Amino acid sequence: MRTAGVIFAIVLTALNLQAQQVGDPDFDPTLQSPVYEKGTGPALFIDEAHNNFHTLNGRYQPFAKLLQKDGYNLRAFTEEFTKTGLGNAKILVIANALHESNIEDWILPNPSAFTKDEIAAVVDWVKEGGSLFLIADHMPFPGAAADLAAAFGIEFNNGFAFDTTRQANDFFTRADKTLKANKITNGRSEAEEIDSVVSFTGQAFKVPHAAELLLVLNSNFISSMPDTAWAFRENTPRIPVGGWSQGAFMKFGKGRLAVFGEAAMFTAQVSGNSKRKMGMNHPAAKQNAQFLLNVIHWLDALIE
Repeated sequence: MRTAGVIFAIVLTALNLQAQQVGDPDFDPTLQSPVYEKGTGPALFIDEAHNNFHTLNGRYQPFAKLLQKDGYNLRAFTEEFTKTGLGNAKILVIANALHESNIEDWILPNPSAFTKDEIAAVVDWVKEGGSLFLIADHMPFPGAAADLAAAFGIEFNNGFAFDTTRQANDFFTRADKTLKANKITNGRSEAEEIDSVVSFTGQAFKVPHAAELLLVLNSNFISSMPDTAWAFRENTPRIPVGGWSQGAFMKFGKGRLAVFGEAAMFTAQVSGNSKRKMGMNHPAAKQNAQFLLNVIHWLDALIE
């Protein structure tokens, strides 16, 4: 009953806010020491060819604003993935891609957003030195990206990861070891060290032994897997996912991969008449912006 009550409360909030989510126009981060002069950094492509819920000038505009201030050259990528097309990119960001059949209907089945040829092209591009930032939120997004993730040995769960003891956002901290200490969370200096990260309802996934964990779900988490997004019933399958990941990274061939099971943590959104904040602008998410910068810096090989 406790679990059902928590999920119901989260659902009511989510249904009221999801359709109204927009990028926060007032989000204006300050960077004391940008890595590159404005516009001189490596090319960072944001996928917009696969019905993405988050795009460069849409819900990921705050994501783009932060990285542009760090000097990165951001571009919308609107083509099918090919080795030639990806050749000019240092970093490829894929955030919440969808198969065309799920654009309006977030129901099962959730086919792959990418063709087999596209997946092969991305894998080869990473093997040869590209850096992939793969983000797939709660259902139906894990289903749409599952085949791509599997090509790197990652198993996405096409559900909703919920902490059964909370009715709010998910907190990862060094203190409780759900935020792991490693080269990304340590950053390049003490000023970049991350002690806490907040996420906003995503998925859980399993990683291969070669991957390093960043965000680990505690033993209170379950994954609820409905046939329709946010439609939870008594017979909806639920599995324990304590110990599973919501963020990880690994080298792959000559390239790099960072994968996350939640998208809002890397942007800044407002929703509803009250302009409720979600993401890097949330009062509790004070280190999310630096966490994003650290992930990008690792993908850019500025952190070894």
